[in-house]
Amino acid sequence: MEHFSSNLLQSAVEEFSRLPGIGKKTALRLVLHLLKQDREEIGRFSEALLQLHKKVVYCSECHNISDSPVCDICSSPRRDRSMICVVEDIRDVIAIENTGQYHGLYHVLGGIISPMDGIGPADLTIGALEERLRKNNQVEELILALSTTMEGDTTNFYLYRKTKPFNLKVSVIARGIAIGDELEYADEITLGRSIIHRTEYVNTTIK
Repeated sequence: MEHFSSNLLQSAVEEFSRLPGIGKKTALRLVLHLLKQDREEIGRFSEALLQLHKKVVYCSECHNISDSPVCDICSSPRRDRSMICVVEDIRDVIAIENTGQYHGLYHVLGGIISPMDGIGPADLTIGALEERLRKNNQVEELILALSTTMEGDTTNFYLYRKTKPFNLKVSVIARGIAIGDELEYADEITLGRSIIHRTEYVNTTIK
């Protein structure tokens, strides 16, 4: 057990170490760095976190994180409304947007089906996606851009079955992304090519 000369320091370190991927040593380094900053900078840092927690919302259309009820992507007249790219979370939206190769809409599932982790279809926004497709007859293609893992493939198959009644073209990103990789860690060129060279899902599934 680590001993701190200050209870306030220890408390701050413990709070930082609750963050994903942050151990006690990294937390201590971050706290000591913040201690060296002036009060105004700390104030801006604190205010940014408070405003994030207080005002951020989820887009009513795609479930992406947004500053308004409908996000900038869904409300933009420049986006191609004939296609929806289905992703696991906000990090994947950012990764795909950074490629500059996709100009359609998104749908954020909020996870993938993983029985081992107790995550089923009802825990995701799949129902909202179905409702969205029922209301929007402009959609012609659904692009499944999920991680190339067993859980990702399971989710792809479930989505393919659930959206089949809508008579859409369902495609998956090309396997330029290595098996087991997550989209957010792919480089922009590889991810961009994987979207451009996507393949129809029916061709990858045994009927």
